[in-house]
Amino acid sequence: QAQLVESGGGLVQAGGSLRLSCVASGRTFNDYNMGWFRQAPGEAGYLVAAITSSSSTYYIDSVKGRFTISRDNAKNSVYLQMDSLKPEDTAVYYCAADRRAWMGLKLIPAEYDYWGQGTQVTVAS
Repeated sequence: QAQLVESGGGLVQAGGSLRLSCVASGRTFNDYNMGWFRQAPGEAGYLVAAITSSSSTYYIDSVKGRFTISRDNAKNSVYLQMDSLKPEDTAVYYCAADRRAWMGLKLIPAEYDYWGQGTQVTVAS
């Protein structure tokens, strides 16, 4: 059974950094597009960054220049390096996989097929 497991969240001061990891198991995700979503309390979840199977990347405007998404296919893993963190980055972060990569990069959660359990990121001011 395919599974995604996130790690690396925690509490950090504003301006600090965290690196989230997402390790896949049960099958290879090398030909999947991968995304990092986040959801704050009382809000809908949304895509923060994504990386295609060919390693093209996408970021929402509010994290451009601060976050970097990458993947290591040999390790069946995806990462999100988060620098210059702000209190508004506080959320639960989820890793997700889209098996229909040939249809292009997806931006909405419903288009993704596999999800991790989430990891909490809290940025203190």
